[in-house]
Amino acid sequence: MSFTRTILAGTSATAILLAAGAASAQTQLQWWHAMGGELGEKTAAVAAGFNATQDEYEVVPVYRGNYTETMTGAIAAFRAREQPHIVQVFEVGTATMMAAQGAIYPVYQLMQDHGQNFDPSEYLPSVVGYYADPEGNMLSMPFNSSTPVMYYNKDVFEAAGLDPETAPQTWDEVVAASRAIIESGAATCGFTTGWQSWVQIENFSAYHDVPLATLDNGFNGLGTEFAFNSDLHVRHISNMKGWADEGVFKYGGRQSDSAPLFYSGECAIYMNSSAAQAGVNANTDFEVGVAMLPYYDDVPGAPQNSIIGGATLWVLQGHEAEEYEGVAAFFEYLSQPDVQAQWHQDTGYLPITQAAFELSESQGFYAQNPGTDVSVRQMTLNEPTGNSRGLRLGNFVQIRDVINEELELVWSGQKTPKEALDTAVERGNALLRQFEADNG
Repeated sequence: MSFTRTILAGTSATAILLAAGAASAQTQLQWWHAMGGELGEKTAAVAAGFNATQDEYEVVPVYRGNYTETMTGAIAAFRAREQPHIVQVFEVGTATMMAAQGAIYPVYQLMQDHGQNFDPSEYLPSVVGYYADPEGNMLSMPFNSSTPVMYYNKDVFEAAGLDPETAPQTWDEVVAASRAIIESGAATCGFTTGWQSWVQIENFSAYHDVPLATLDNGFNGLGTEFAFNSDLHVRHISNMKGWADEGVFKYGGRQSDSAPLFYSGECAIYMNSSAAQAGVNANTDFEVGVAMLPYYDDVPGAPQNSIIGGATLWVLQGHEAEEYEGVAAFFEYLSQPDVQAQWHQDTGYLPITQAAFELSESQGFYAQNPGTDVSVRQMTLNEPTGNSRGLRLGNFVQIRDVINEELELVWSGQKTPKEALDTAVERGNALLRQFEADNG
């Protein structure tokens, strides 16, 4: 088996050979992931932590590009019989992975086969629901789950004569605060958003307890059809277009490209992932508040609960039983409260188990870092419904591109909100039918 060695000055040949033997004696487990930069370093630290607890296995984390590149690369590797043991797949790839029968080793089965404790009830219900089959069996290992929250510039709020300790709760309040901020000259833009499909369409639907798609957002069958061209969705995108024309809202890009608008102080409010907290802290020199997403208070049932983003770890078939023994041991390590709590505190991702949340609380993390518990409280506001459990939709990576394209035509004034949403639904349904035909 291959190994990496570093030869230090004065190291004897015998010592090198002994080190080589020790390295090759370990069973290597390949873990492909999509965590770049600082998150990549934190991911490597998780693997190193497990490796230090035993000497039978070595988890080797390998960065394979962004989420889409990592998933498609793993699928191609499986076909070439060169697949890793573990691959990190983002939440919208869940339906694709589930459809790959024979390629995945369901996590509940893996843990059972290798005698490891794995109790889904220990995980946050919204996390379990997203990654379980209809019988409640967990198919992948929760790792980095996030949900969108609202960041706001407390210094700008204070300069505009607003209470910096009181965040807007409703969309009406967001707009009123934005107008007051712009009129005062404290900032030139009210709010911006990252990941517009995830935040303003997908989570907007869940938070208002309305369907994004039929059949419980695809959880109950491949025959699902989109529903995000409802009166409420059209109302929201129409409002956002009006706010954009007024200067209250500024579009900054499809993913997190809008972050500099907030970092620079140009926009006072920024809606994006809870996992953006580290970037916000590192790139701002003003006091930042964190609050739940806004909602329309005339919609019955709102706010319901937000849904997760991020990714889970899927196990791929095709390796030796002893290697899966190591994968199961690694997943058991990942489930430990101190490991989960440290990951949560380091990254801003959710503490995906109740024990990790309680440990973080008892350690004083939330008291010392106000706002870091907002994501958990928002996710657990209410028991998830069929509209707020999550999404189980095939070809959703491409469908998000469709939604982004159509929304951009609204922002540029080339389509009305209703025209754009109707077209996005029509184009999205065609991709759903293609997935149904391929996997039905």
